[in-house]
Amino acid sequence: MKAVIIKLGALGDIIMSTPIIQSLVAEHKSDELFLLTSPAYAALFDAWPGLTVKSFPRKGFYASFKSALWLRTSGFNRVYDLQSNDRSRILCSLSGIKEKVGNHNHFPYTHHPGDCYVGQSHIFQRHKQLLASAGIAPAEALPWLPVPKLSHQRIDLWMQEHSLDSSRLVLIHAGASVLHARKRWPHFSELARKIAASGYDIVWLGADDDVTLNAQLAKVCGIDGSNAFSIAELIALGQRAQFAITNDSGPMHVLTCAGLPVYALFGPTDWRRHHAIGQQERVISLNKSNAVWRAEDFADANTADLALISAEMVWSLLLKENQIKQ
Repeated sequence: MKAVIIKLGALGDIIMSTPIIQSLVAEHKSDELFLLTSPAYAALFDAWPGLTVKSFPRKGFYASFKSALWLRTSGFNRVYDLQSNDRSRILCSLSGIKEKVGNHNHFPYTHHPGDCYVGQSHIFQRHKQLLASAGIAPAEALPWLPVPKLSHQRIDLWMQEHSLDSSRLVLIHAGASVLHARKRWPHFSELARKIAASGYDIVWLGADDDVTLNAQLAKVCGIDGSNAFSIAELIALGQRAQFAITNDSGPMHVLTCAGLPVYALFGPTDWRRHHAIGQQERVISLNKSNAVWRAEDFADANTADLALISAEMVWSLLLKENQIKQ
């Protein structure tokens, strides 16, 4: 058999699809298996065993035409559409591929879950149902991306240059897309002071949207790591840290690939649908009970307002869960 997976983006969605892709690689270990993605994410899969990567730009008529032509002329027997948006559905319908496995229970898919998907569950759970519709065993909730040896070497050197010790390292992503400013928790500086006072080193993570914020936070304490790491290097750094604290963001998902505890703050978005895979117990939300507060105590509060979660509340949670060793 010759099969292809369609997963075009975005970053968080790519990470959440990795356990599903692992299951498909195992299912097709004796077959030819391809991944169609966009150029921004192709390098993430370069070292993935059992997978051949093909990329085309996500936008533009010419890119769509080339994608459809490649699918139609490559002799595939089955396509797994893990994107399942308008564009990928059109690509599937034009592909001429006999077996089409998708997220929605209508044309063009020949294999799909029985009900209509309108966001009623986390996408990872939905994709497990997608696998089941094709007779494939469910995936474990373990996100994974390959990390080249060179990335580990670069992180080791970077940590040496900054005199960082893995046993006292905490990673924080305080930013979010400029289009979603409400997802930024406003009390990171206060929490960081408490963490630093307990003897921990903090690295502020982020990219272009976070440069100004991280520069301000690093003046309070910690090291500004804006644009310092590739995705693979960020995973390698996460493998050397004790825990991470983030907003609902791309780095939240990337860090889960490192296997460390990731505490993520949720307000305006529904944590039940957007939490990092395998990290739902560490979601920090007024809509979710934990060792410090009960969700029912905030039934009348505006739980979308992240400002209502104080630094002291998060600090108390870290202490209760023994993440901070004083």
